[in-house]
Amino acid sequence: MSEPENPPPPSSSSTSSSTKISSEHKSGNTRNSHGTYSGQKASYPNPPEITNPDAATLREQWRFAIRQYSKWYSHAWGTAILAGVSFFALGWVIKGSNPLPSFKTDHPSSSSSSAPPPTDATKEEDRR
Repeated sequence: MSEPENPPPPSSSSTSSSTKISSEHKSGNTRNSHGTYSGQKASYPNPPEITNPDAATLREQWRFAIRQYSKWYSHAWGTAILAGVSFFALGWVIKGSNPLPSFKTDHPSSSSSSAPPPTDATKEEDRR
């Protein structure tokens, strides 16, 4: 393999251009890709109001915000519940029975490890 080439040392012309760029950048006179200077004040499409609105307007805006939040909150809960029921149903369809192990009616592992279930003869002996 060939040895990597070392870049030539910077010449005096490149250092003078770099100091020129850094001084322009420090003064805030650099241009961005849109052709405007970065030091200029940004103009917003919807600037903030200069004075505070009156109490009735603030109350109306606050009530609207509460209604919006309540609507989004209830939609989120509804979506979560619907998703939970859907996944439960999907698990039931895939497994063919109840997908939650805590709701099983029969426990084959516990019956095999313990004593066999009582027969009719043992039940009659217990009654005597």
